[in-house]
Amino acid sequence: MTSIRIAAGDAPDPGGRTLKFVDGRSVVLFNVEGVIHAIDNSCPHNGASLANGRVDGHVLQCPAHGLRFDLVSGCVVGAPGMCLTKLTVETELASHTER
Repeated sequence: MTSIRIAAGDAPDPGGRTLKFVDGRSVVLFNVEGVIHAIDNSCPHNGASLANGRVDGHVLQCPAHGLRFDLVSGCVVGAPGMCLTKLTVETELASHTER
């Protein structure tokens, strides 16, 4: 699984989402119950943007054709053969230098 780095302040609030461009790729971050899930902003079915998909708990629905993905496993609910590209998130803490 690919890893991305984000600044601590770039993580979405609980229940929220953020679209980011990280290392040349479009990534959507979802905060589900305090856990940050990061996925490529592209449905594996036809490449539609997932950034505006409806989220119900930890299930994301693709706005183009209605496929429902479990953000924890990354796979289609009920059909684990089709999965999102999930990314692990490393949060960078801001460093402060005192003088």
